[in-house]
Amino acid sequence: MTIRLTLVCHGPTVALSRASFPADEPLTERGGQAAGHGGESAATAWCSPAAAARETAAALGLDPSIEPALRDCDYGRWRGRGLAEVQAAEPEAIRDWLTDPAARPHGGESIVDLIERTGDWLAGLWRDSFHGRAVAVTHAAVIRAALVNVLAAPPASFWRVDVPPLARVRLTAHHGRWQLRATEPDRPPV
Repeated sequence: MTIRLTLVCHGPTVALSRASFPADEPLTERGGQAAGHGGESAATAWCSPAAAARETAAALGLDPSIEPALRDCDYGRWRGRGLAEVQAAEPEAIRDWLTDPAARPHGGESIVDLIERTGDWLAGLWRDSFHGRAVAVTHAAVIRAALVNVLAAPPASFWRVDVPPLARVRLTAHHGRWQLRATEPDRPPV
């Protein structure tokens, strides 16, 4: 049995444009328009319970099931606050959070916790005997965590992955082993 999973990062939100820890913001108007330009198709679709993920899925023409495991990282008391604001008020806490994947100075979820949650979800697809094509609309942090799992990379590598809004990451799995799948470019290389 083979799984072909496309992870889609939700479209732009105000929190992203302001470099804020996300709350549950909808897409910006421009984000909704951009999401509507790249359809996805699959027999199965899931999305985070967050508004931005649900709106992105709808703009992509998907009718997803809500999957709690695809929710964004829990940023605790930093939720809704700007990174610069938190850095000014809690510089040591931000430093710890960015350098120690097990740290949770905000009182929420650590990066290690997020990586484990995401890995459990990926493994659960096998336990549930899922097979076929699927799409999951989620958050940049969840996609980073999935890649750390798939590549068996150390948790600190989480911060070395850039996932912009509407990015797509394709994974395949066969016999319970996930692989990152390189995709063809949208246009031929120059």
